[in-house]
Amino acid sequence: MPARGRAAVREATIDLDAIADNVRHLRRLTGVDVIAVVKAEGYGHGAVDSATAALAGGANRLAVATVEEALALRRAGVNAAVLAWLHAPDRRFDDAAEAGIELGISSFEQLVAASEAASGGAPVAVHLKVDTGLSRNGIAAAEWPRVFAEAARMERIGRIRVVGLFSHLSNATRDDDMAQLASFENAAAMASGVGIEPEVQHLAATAAAIDHPETRLDAVRIGIGMYGLSPFADRSSADLGLRPAMTLRGQIAAVRRVPAGSGVSYDFTYRAEHETTLALVPLGYADGVPRQASGSGPVSIGGRRYRVAGRIAMDQFLVDVGDAEVAVGDEVVLFGDPTLGQPSATDWADAAGTINYEIVTRIGPRVLRRAVS
Repeated sequence: MPARGRAAVREATIDLDAIADNVRHLRRLTGVDVIAVVKAEGYGHGAVDSATAALAGGANRLAVATVEEALALRRAGVNAAVLAWLHAPDRRFDDAAEAGIELGISSFEQLVAASEAASGGAPVAVHLKVDTGLSRNGIAAAEWPRVFAEAARMERIGRIRVVGLFSHLSNATRDDDMAQLASFENAAAMASGVGIEPEVQHLAATAAAIDHPETRLDAVRIGIGMYGLSPFADRSSADLGLRPAMTLRGQIAAVRRVPAGSGVSYDFTYRAEHETTLALVPLGYADGVPRQASGSGPVSIGGRRYRVAGRIAMDQFLVDVGDAEVAVGDEVVLFGDPTLGQPSATDWADAAGTINYEIVTRIGPRVLRRAVS
């Protein structure tokens, strides 16, 4: 624990070595290329730092949701291959083509828009995304023949280059995932039948990459796993050989001794049973600390585990530390690496009735992110 008074008011430290090591581990485990997913500001870890660390760990490509996210990486000097797959209606792709962004294509209209962005004899790189059962974005099965035929024609005349074919799994059951794999194989065969031979086929994200070797194909898309968090309810990060990259810290802003019966925070959902000490932590739901974890979110102070007392407010929450000696400026760890005795992001997810993905991704802009290695 840092010396008293040295903790940040609100800080998320990001271990870049952990990200690189997690990518390296998953690449060894799967035996195929890794596409590192750094959408949503790298799941809250910082997109540019996460991308750089993932590439250092051996990732072959980066992936984001939107072209805007991809362009932000380019502006920061990240020159690796980047795939962006979720587009607004009627979006044009001239800026993406100029920046060398690979486009995920989910409809005939997007395919046409991509071809229109080709200029100077340089085709636009695309990954055709097929819907294999998730019913979200992706080319509907009924549209496969039309889109594949047009993609093949556009490739022949030099407007596009089909770099990839991909889809996304539900992670519902093994049977569901295997049915989606079969659907994807049908799509690949149909595409091949009209002359489309993509460089890379990718289907599995972290969960399937670990559990279903059949779905690894040419590459796996690693999101939550590269940040050291488990996608499974029954296995921890340590069980998977992963190390959490984010540690969320604050510091005690005020200490108050209160008598038995004192109400704590909004609605008095918690009252002190005995005379006790309350420690105020200046992090709240505006910073991404879920209000749903009121009364149950775990923290560590001085190496001891406590829980949030009462409601989590917009900017702050309280911890009942009993008779422990704490002081203003003492560090409070909300979550980090549980192998170091810290609460985990999954602990907070369980307390809030959500998933660890949401816990790290929702950390707000008031929280200073500091990359360490």
